[in-house]
Amino acid sequence: MLEIQDLSFRYSHRSPLVLDHIDLQLRDGEIGILLGKNGSGKTTLFKNILGIQKPLSGSVRFDGEDLLNMNRRERARRIAYVPQSIHFGALSVFDTILMGRISYFGYKAGREDETAVEAILRDMKLENFAARNVEELSGGERQKIAIARALVQEPRLLIFDEPTGNLDIANEQLILEEAHRVSREKGIAILTSLHDLNQALTLGDRFFFMKDGQIRHTGGRESVTESVIQETFDAEVRIVEIEGNKIILNGGQKT
Repeated sequence: MLEIQDLSFRYSHRSPLVLDHIDLQLRDGEIGILLGKNGSGKTTLFKNILGIQKPLSGSVRFDGEDLLNMNRRERARRIAYVPQSIHFGALSVFDTILMGRISYFGYKAGREDETAVEAILRDMKLENFAARNVEELSGGERQKIAIARALVQEPRLLIFDEPTGNLDIANEQLILEEAHRVSREKGIAILTSLHDLNQALTLGDRFFFMKDGQIRHTGGRESVTESVIQETFDAEVRIVEIEGNKIILNGGQKT
């Protein structure tokens, strides 16, 4: 379980709080969605969890272990990160995924590391891509490789920063399905930010609504209401139900 308590962050002692006493809990196998406008603090929260930035106060624990005081290698064995913008370099798909094992092997990969990559390639049906140059793949395919590289770390927590940004509809669907599959099959907790509220409803188990560096509302699908969305995004929406599923429309749309 990921447990964040009373987490605050500012860039300098004179600047305002960017994260303001954040509390968040996410269980193994759950998908948590951070929702909020640009500048609300989502990416900064990710960077604090990952150890890229040091919080002013508070704690970040996973399975009871203090993530803030771990070294980078120890943290990488627990948390994997898939950023919004991915730059691999001109490596083969196999070698790109193998780089996800660096926290285990350091400078030289062993047979155990190669076996882990082969297993991920099979699990994600990427065997036919293994020898291809990753820079020649489509955006959706590269995003899938990024997930494979994250999973080969054998993490217990996977963090996505806008995983469907700039992808076409087919590749958006591919990435969302892959995230759902690995959370359920491997019991991995996933924390992700998404702009598309309907994607969020399809994927998420728990929702964290951020505004001005604070998590204002938390809950399951029942927490996704018109008033909460309007408060979070300063935008009017309507929620309708079609065939038992919630659909979020902007304020001017009609069914």
